[in-house]
Amino acid sequence: MSITNISVLRKNLFNTFDNVIDYNDSVTVSTKKGNAVIISEAEYKAMLETLYLSSQKGLVEKIKEGEKEDISSMSSYNPNEEW
Repeated sequence: MSITNISVLRKNLFNTFDNVIDYNDSVTVSTKKGNAVIISEAEYKAMLETLYLSSQKGLVEKIKEGEKEDISSMSSYNPNEEW
């Protein structure tokens, strides 16, 4: 995460946004009124998806239970299998 102030951001705006997008960097911008964070759209969407999945009741527990399953006892993928 990079940290800058608003004056430096103005001077380097295009380069800052290129770095945010190309390298998934995040930038904290400090101003007199407080701080703001610039993140890429991809990072923003990933955060929203994580929040959504975390809010689904019981999903985290089901995933943790699934991690404990013995893979060798599982059948192979069958695209015609009925769910």
